[in-house]
Amino acid sequence: MTKNSKTRKKPSRRSVDDLEHPTGPPKDDYEAELAELQLQMLRIQCAYRAQGRRAVIAFEGTDAAGKGGAIRRMTARLDPRGVKVHAVGAPTKEEQGRHYLYRFWRELPTPGQLAVFDRSWYGRVLVERVEGFCKEDAWRRAYDEINAFEKMLVDDGAVLIKVLLCIDRGEQLERFADRLHDPVKRWKFTRDDLRNRNRWDGYVSAFDEMLERTDTSDAPWVVVGANTKRHARLATLRAVTERLSADVDLTAPLAPHELIRDATASLGLPLPPDVAPAESTKESGSDERPSTKDKKKRKGSSGKSRKTKRKQK
Repeated sequence: MTKNSKTRKKPSRRSVDDLEHPTGPPKDDYEAELAELQLQMLRIQCAYRAQGRRAVIAFEGTDAAGKGGAIRRMTARLDPRGVKVHAVGAPTKEEQGRHYLYRFWRELPTPGQLAVFDRSWYGRVLVERVEGFCKEDAWRRAYDEINAFEKMLVDDGAVLIKVLLCIDRGEQLERFADRLHDPVKRWKFTRDDLRNRNRWDGYVSAFDEMLERTDTSDAPWVVVGANTKRHARLATLRAVTERLSADVDLTAPLAPHELIRDATASLGLPLPPDVAPAESTKESGSDERPSTKDKKKRKGSSGKSRKTKRKQK
């Protein structure tokens, strides 16, 4: 493992099969806090775009844990031009012929962008491990590869946030039943869900080892007990907004006053109260405009020069 990216030393972690699952707040309180957190996400996006910052937010979790719902609420107020959500499924034939990190490298954000992964490169040590889609030496080697990959992202200036949402078996059964009985949600259920549920213990072991091996100082995990959707969504948004806004100036970027004056004049609109009229401004640079006397002097001098040329002719 690379230096400065060691697994954090901490007390023994509780298994994902034994997490606390707090209840959510009343509906009115939930909606009020959710609205404020969504507005904070919009402020963050504006700041990241203006300052050329990048962020990667990766979601993992048990089936039906609410990853999609958390992502929808996190991105609800964002400008779609500045955020991309990548739903990660099985690799294509083209991707299978390359290193498993290849398809994630391609989707990393450019300056000013947020990239959200609904499942991620951790598939190598989760589904591929449990289902036997790769050899044991490959998934064991992947822990160090993932830690190195994430350290490179962070060292390069990207903000990396990893969220793990977990529900217990009883809650999962209730959500599966809800999907099967609701025609609108039925499409979400697949045979993979049945297969994965039958290997619950294997996935619990995989999640536990994943947390033990990849919860590093460079890229710590946010683990959320998600039996209650309101709690899970708010806890996720709190953690994400806190991490994204750390040491970031969230002051909204301002448009140049000269542009605002020109635009309002052209469109026949009143000036905003915080923008001074052109005649009274003393700003330097492009906002400076010639005074009336300057204009007369220029006009007079240019007129004299034209008369002189005519006499010479």
